[in-house]
Amino acid sequence: MAENAVAARFYNAAEDLIGRNLTAGRGGKKAVIDSRGSYTYQELADRIERFANAIRAAGVLPEQRVILALHDTIDFPTAFLGAIWAGVIPVPINTRLAPRDYAYILADSRAEALFVSDNLIESVLSEVGAEPRHVVVSGAEVAGRQSFADFIAAPGDDTAPAETTPDDLCFWLYTSGTTGMPKGAVHLHSHLMESANLYAVPVLDISEEDIVYSAAKLFFAYGLGNGLTFPFAVGATAILLEGPPAPAAVCQIIREHKPTLFFGVPTLYGMLLASKDLPGAEEHAIRLCVSAGEALPEELLNRWKARTGTDILDGLGSTEMLHIFVSNRVGEIVPGATGKAVPGYELRLLDEKGAPCKPGEMGILEVSGPTSAVMYWNQRAKSIDTFRGAWTRTGDKYVADENGVYTYCGRNDDMMKVGGIYVSPFEVEGALLKHQAVLEAAVVGHPDHDGLVKPKAYVVLAEGAHASDELTADLTDFVKKDLASFKYPRWIIYADELPKTATGKIQRFKLRETA
Repeated sequence: MAENAVAARFYNAAEDLIGRNLTAGRGGKKAVIDSRGSYTYQELADRIERFANAIRAAGVLPEQRVILALHDTIDFPTAFLGAIWAGVIPVPINTRLAPRDYAYILADSRAEALFVSDNLIESVLSEVGAEPRHVVVSGAEVAGRQSFADFIAAPGDDTAPAETTPDDLCFWLYTSGTTGMPKGAVHLHSHLMESANLYAVPVLDISEEDIVYSAAKLFFAYGLGNGLTFPFAVGATAILLEGPPAPAAVCQIIREHKPTLFFGVPTLYGMLLASKDLPGAEEHAIRLCVSAGEALPEELLNRWKARTGTDILDGLGSTEMLHIFVSNRVGEIVPGATGKAVPGYELRLLDEKGAPCKPGEMGILEVSGPTSAVMYWNQRAKSIDTFRGAWTRTGDKYVADENGVYTYCGRNDDMMKVGGIYVSPFEVEGALLKHQAVLEAAVVGHPDHDGLVKPKAYVVLAEGAHASDELTADLTDFVKKDLASFKYPRWIIYADELPKTATGKIQRFKLRETA
């Protein structure tokens, strides 16, 4: 009896995600389309098993870490799921970091191997003290380095997945570092499929008939779910874009590959709306769009719907929770709001003293659910502050109404008090975005000549608009008419671009530093 109970606990996330498609007879179905071609589920399964064999042969042991500094090609799911198949822990990392950040992560993770795209190798290794034991290059061959193709060339004999359990450590994801050095959030084998079962299936109604494109990259928790976990969980097809999601490239994918599910971030939706290449309602196959990374302004939602005929579901997720746990629903979209708790997750708002907030009161959001990371690697104090028993503290400030609809107010450290009253930067940004001359906006607190904090706005202008004193006055009056009078920006600075993370989040702390 005891032995059977133990055997029943064996669970390997990679075997589940791939094996279910082979069992269902989808071996010949397209799993991935990238810049190099397309790959069936059987071809992907073969690559995963060969990677697992190779990583074992290289002497990398279960629970040791390997870094994936890879662009979005077939090599990413091969390495990510191949490592998990072997019981090794893959650590995907941001492909847009500075050399010092790469050096920090390689040292912090104590990685045994590095799998890196050809055009990233110099940046990734330039400030590293000691290289990992194995460095494997994806893409073009690099002299003196083993290629990814050669690494997985041998078929090998040991094809069995590692006998892991749902509660075994599976993969890490480093936070995007909006406020400092990134932290390694540690996730379990159960988390991938849980995120699909709780969000992708019931909220998005994803099926094997869908073609999925995520502008958010696979190294990002949001992108990992969109472009890997969700399509593989149901046998859909994932489209991967190796390069950056520039509007022209994204529009080409929408026209050429006809995705039915599209995942983006508010910044990208704004850029696409400003692009002449964006297909109209009759020129695409998208049935539903999703936005995360930052709250979606009502104005962007309405303009996108008018232009494309397609809804955007705004949602809130995090690296720590793996994917979206608050979301709008089809037929129940509340413009300007993030939505309701995804079934399977519990939410609560706490005030500054830790007491529960009443409807209409702003508080810090905490979430409880089965996809929460278990800790930050090697960050005891920060782990204790964030992971509070069954609850995970997000650092986001929200207001919930009597119907359980949550509206974003900003990050805890982004809030400002003006005249003793809290003002959300997101609220002021949303008002500015309603003006036809504004493409992007970010608002931070700044002391006036009396040392009192007031809103200061940084604005990126739409095409055809030009900075002037007249425009500044117009924007100021525009916000005053939309919001309470004390919330208008006292200063408006025009910028060519706003500082953002690779996932599209505005780095307001950088604006505060220069304000």
